[in-house]
Amino acid sequence: MSINRREVLRGIGGAFSAVALSRIAGATGGAAEPFQPTRSSLRSYQVPDWFRDAKFGIWSHWGPQSAIEYGDWYARTMYQQGSDQYKYHVSTYGHPSKVGYKDLVNNWHADKWDPDHLMSLYKKAGAKYFFSMGVHHDNFDLWDSKHTRWNSVKMGPKKDVVGMWKNAAQKQGLRFGVSEHLWISYKWFAVSHGADKTGALAGVPYDGVDSNYADLYHDADCARFVDKLDWNDDGIPESWKKHYLDRMTDLIDKYQPDLLYTDGHLPFEEYGMRMVSHLYNVSAQLHGGTNEAVYTSKEGTDCAVGSCLLDHERGVAEAISANPWQTDTCIGQWHYKRGQQYKSAKKVIDLLVDIVSKNGNLLLNFPLPNSGELDAEEMRTLEGITAWMQVNSEGIYSTRPWKIYGEGPSTQQKIEPGNFNEDKQKDLTGEDIRFTKKGNTIYAFVMGKPEIAEVNALGLWSAQNPGKIQRVQILGRGGDVQWVQNDGALRVKVPAELSSEIGFTLKVDFA
Repeated sequence: MSINRREVLRGIGGAFSAVALSRIAGATGGAAEPFQPTRSSLRSYQVPDWFRDAKFGIWSHWGPQSAIEYGDWYARTMYQQGSDQYKYHVSTYGHPSKVGYKDLVNNWHADKWDPDHLMSLYKKAGAKYFFSMGVHHDNFDLWDSKHTRWNSVKMGPKKDVVGMWKNAAQKQGLRFGVSEHLWISYKWFAVSHGADKTGALAGVPYDGVDSNYADLYHDADCARFVDKLDWNDDGIPESWKKHYLDRMTDLIDKYQPDLLYTDGHLPFEEYGMRMVSHLYNVSAQLHGGTNEAVYTSKEGTDCAVGSCLLDHERGVAEAISANPWQTDTCIGQWHYKRGQQYKSAKKVIDLLVDIVSKNGNLLLNFPLPNSGELDAEEMRTLEGITAWMQVNSEGIYSTRPWKIYGEGPSTQQKIEPGNFNEDKQKDLTGEDIRFTKKGNTIYAFVMGKPEIAEVNALGLWSAQNPGKIQRVQILGRGGDVQWVQNDGALRVKVPAELSSEIGFTLKVDFA
């Protein structure tokens, strides 16, 4: 029987259904699913080349907590007496025994949100993939979830945020990803079952104890986690694990993301493996039997052999990694905060070239305010990234690491690899070089504007033995470049009119 794959898959609002996916399997002969929900089966996974070529993605870490515009983890810390957000909440909205998070979700209006416009800006800035947040620890889904009333279609902006982001990404030709932070919610949100320990309302329970809202704040049993947040699966009931899998399956079936990010490790063992294998099998059904999806975990043992992509939150690697990896970071806080100081375009590009030189990708969050419109300072950073990428991205996309990732003072700095180490790395200067390669071409990123760019690793007698250079160009600049390669280094005279103070790229061709 003749069957149009896209016609079968197309559903309401552009979503695909599990029924449609099963019809595809039937139309293609009912081939066995390539991945089973076991560790041994997932070990055969390989990161797809499209991801290795893409290098740069942008993320919208945006949801009901963004409506308050008071920074990260508001839904949790508003219930922690003495915290800055608790004090803000009491003075602005009232005590959390009377006005809780449930009363704030409808403050999220998204009245100026234009995903098509934003996506066009992100594509212009060089992003090859885009991430929507799907659900944060606050237990609020950003799609038309069939497993919870706490979602963005029924409440808040009354919009299918994930679906609208996906449609905008597809129009621009970007791969689409979704982040999930849900698994830890059972512990994370337990503070809503607590009470003040001191003061006039000491002992008066917060609104999380109201059983009418247990589908948001969780059941009364979670109260045993009120005073301590252990970032693990221990003590989380089977009922929550099953509910988590149901919601993740709904998300995958509706949107078939190219990427799925978990904020932490692969959770709940067999439940997590069922989720990941389903993601990969759905992708294989859509791509002629070949999986093109990426699942990220922050636990190295999850991704040591196949299975997934290792992600470092706000972290960089110390050297070239044998396997592809990703840094996820933000220009400010994860959730929007008024008056926040942002990373400069220079800082972002320093991170990008360092990460790419070490076989990684950069996923960068621009936190949106309640309105859904980037503020002026965010636009300034985005425009700086755009200007640099439009000139230098040839040395970023579809490249692979060279023999060494770089040279210069920054390479002498010892940084413990892993999460939350990006601030320990100093800003790169004109003495710092990062390398990528593509065929017989080496790209040397000079991360400043020296009068003479000196690249020791490209000298004839360097330990890397690069060979004899045929041609040197500066990306984005026509005309001849004055250069000489001798035993000790490649030396290039930097044109005085070179525009970017962030850094520039030498394109070095060999025989």
